[in-house]
Amino acid sequence: MRKLISTGSPFEKTAGYSRAVVQGDWCFVSGTTGYDYMTMTMPESVEEQTRACLATIVAALEEGGFSLADVVRAHYYVTDQDYVDRVFPILGEAFGDIRPAATMIVCKLNKPEMKIEIEVTALRRPA
Repeated sequence: MRKLISTGSPFEKTAGYSRAVVQGDWCFVSGTTGYDYMTMTMPESVEEQTRACLATIVAALEEGGFSLADVVRAHYYVTDQDYVDRVFPILGEAFGDIRPAATMIVCKLNKPEMKIEIEVTALRRPA
């Protein structure tokens, strides 16, 4: 069974992707930036953007029947090396006990206001 999950973001329709795809016991959450998809506004700080990314990811996971605790892989993309130490504590709050396999990359993102993007993969844990 395949389920497509959307936030209603105009980016999803324009670029032809889903916020997340559930396939069996797996949930693949697309790269998620800090936008508030209801207002299409972006917080200014990388810390606020990180929290917004995580909130969107949690909502997508929950819609698919998963939780943050099911995350087994995470990719983090930041636009400035100085952001790494600023987001680590926030990521640690979210994933500290879960401890997924993770990678952080410093790179450019699609829009200049984007400072972080997070992508996760989750595997449903046995009941």
